[in-house]
Amino acid sequence: MLKLAAAFSLVASSALATGLQIEIEGEGANGVVTIDLFEDVAPQHAERIATLAGNGAYDGVVFHRVIDGFMAQTGDVQYGKIGENMRNAGRGGSDLPDLPAEFSDKRFERGVVGMARSQNPNSANSQFFIMFQDGDFLNGQYTVVGQVTGGMDVVDAIKLGTGQNGAVVGQPDMMKSVTVTD
Repeated sequence: MLKLAAAFSLVASSALATGLQIEIEGEGANGVVTIDLFEDVAPQHAERIATLAGNGAYDGVVFHRVIDGFMAQTGDVQYGKIGENMRNAGRGGSDLPDLPAEFSDKRFERGVVGMARSQNPNSANSQFFIMFQDGDFLNGQYTVVGQVTGGMDVVDAIKLGTGQNGAVVGQPDMMKSVTVTD
């Protein structure tokens, strides 16, 4: 009986989902967003985001591309830090290697978190985006890595970008702090 209880405890502890708590601050959004990372769907991508968050790499990173009715993109730990020259924000990543795609049958619905990448499907690194609305045209084309579980009203308030590419002009909203949760 004791061995069974110990085995159950081990299974239960490994089944705990990793998540993020993101404190967002700026002209548009101010508040906390919680995200459940999908380790079962995109294990390498979930691990990458948790590693970078755990190392503090996302703290102070801006939302550099925000398109009304589509998504808010952040996570450029190389060029997207507040207070630095952000002319290249959105073009960088981390010092870690790019990740192979982990496509799934998960839909890009409102609140889904996806990994940003270049045209190469195996180029995701540190950047991610949060969907404002459903975007089924992304299904099977980008890695779904998580889901907003709280604070979607904060996401909805993120300062919008301008033009077709959604580049944020002036002072963008930022992820003040990103904490890994269980």
